[in-house]
Amino acid sequence: CDGGPAARHVQNIKIAAAPTAAGEDELTMVAEPHRQDAHASEGALLSATCIEKHYAGITALAGVSFEIHRGEILALAGENGSGKSTLIKIIAGVEKPDAGSLSIDGVDWTHRSPAERIGAGIQIIYQDFALFPNLSAGENIWLPIQHSQGRRIVARARGLALARRVMDEIGVGIDFERPVSELPVSQKQVVAIIRALANDARLLIMDEPTTALTHREVQHLFRIVRRLAADGISFIFVSHKLQEVSEICGRVVVLRNGTKTLDRPVRGLSEKEMARAMTGREISGERYARPGIDANAGPLLNGSGLGRDGEYQDISFTLAPGEVLGLAGLMGAGRTAIAKALFGLAPTDRGSIEVDGQPVKVRTVGDAIRAGIAYVPEDRLSEGLFLDFPIGDNIVVRALDRLVGRGGWITGPRKTAEADNWIRRLSIKTPSARLPVSSLSGGNQQRVVLAKWMASHPSILILNRPTVGVDVGSKAGILEIIMKLAAEKVGVIVISDDLPEIMQVCDQVIVLRGGRIVAKRRVEDSSEAEIMQIVSGSAA
Repeated sequence: CDGGPAARHVQNIKIAAAPTAAGEDELTMVAEPHRQDAHASEGALLSATCIEKHYAGITALAGVSFEIHRGEILALAGENGSGKSTLIKIIAGVEKPDAGSLSIDGVDWTHRSPAERIGAGIQIIYQDFALFPNLSAGENIWLPIQHSQGRRIVARARGLALARRVMDEIGVGIDFERPVSELPVSQKQVVAIIRALANDARLLIMDEPTTALTHREVQHLFRIVRRLAADGISFIFVSHKLQEVSEICGRVVVLRNGTKTLDRPVRGLSEKEMARAMTGREISGERYARPGIDANAGPLLNGSGLGRDGEYQDISFTLAPGEVLGLAGLMGAGRTAIAKALFGLAPTDRGSIEVDGQPVKVRTVGDAIRAGIAYVPEDRLSEGLFLDFPIGDNIVVRALDRLVGRGGWITGPRKTAEADNWIRRLSIKTPSARLPVSSLSGGNQQRVVLAKWMASHPSILILNRPTVGVDVGSKAGILEIIMKLAAEKVGVIVISDDLPEIMQVCDQVIVLRGGRIVAKRRVEDSSEAEIMQIVSGSAA
């Protein structure tokens, strides 16, 4: 074990107190670490020392030590399988460490229950927020609190008053009478935060909090987090998005294979250094080399005047063989609706589609598959995979017609060989194709979805947010797969909220707003800042 983070805490204070010649706006930006260290001087809120955890001979955590102070925003980063989830469960009391200790306010809490941890102010906001969709926003806040108090008769007025008080304190507005099922994702997250604060939270652990948020919603969330941190609330911010880690966090702890590889202030730390600590190798954020599109080649896909009432209008574009086309825009801009139209899930009301110069009518998924169009949805768990089925079966399901042998049978060896081929080509990390796909990490599940559609040999592949929720190492691997497909002359359409990702792999980007195309840009002739301005509507 590394002996704990006490020495690093002294270094953190020294760095945070360094003088700056920044202007007023810049001083405001760096004020957060200063406030965090002011709270830190009161002593650690939570301290983990030499935490170890083993499962059936596998080491999930190996001597991990760290601490978090009052008002600190700490990033917990690492690839899938690095030990982040196990560490969070130990902090929450759901799991017990095999060795090491956990203290809160200097008192040993290693063997306390989850309910006791909540009573001590430790709260986790999971990716799905753990809300009841059939209850109102207000009921989701005050009912759990009154239930934990052992009330047999609920006090609605008192509960709503508490919820409103907390809402006013953090400066947000939520309709407490509206069912949670009707709220946008960003407001569901705010409801989860208010519920935690109403329950006297002192440490909020946020698991991938920005996965489903737009850039504007992310900035709104960050304002709330900064305001709460200034009031002494601590945060553990679990995220794969290193750009966001650099923006919101004061310090980062990185895990790799259950071992802590980095514990440093974010200030002065580059994203490349964080990525290297996460993966053990260099991850480049530079644009991938592109061979260029053959100007003499006709369009592989041509959409002209596509429209669907209430969703998008007058969408026209072309996609050349080997071209990677990016669709950018805020949530609700029409990106997913267009993708689903091209795949026959929600057909267009008007316009025409041509593939290889031939008109095609795409009214069903079968029409799209026969035209050589494949679609990888954004929700791989509910739309892209059969989670309880073997990995191999998930891969070959779209290639069954091609695998039929003599007599109309698909033999086991033929199916196994096909699955193993794609597992090898896409570097899917699994000891066996016979394991259920639910056993894989998020990044490897995404590779299985890609393998499924690549096995069908499409000429056009639509990827809807292909790297959402995967770690930096898996993301780099998926982007490399896209480049390989383009080199094989597959036309690729990438829908993404991650503009750096679009700048890395795309040849052209189309920006949508309100269901209409507002700009088309060649990526090599544009900047990320320019496209971001167009996406947000701030461009002149």
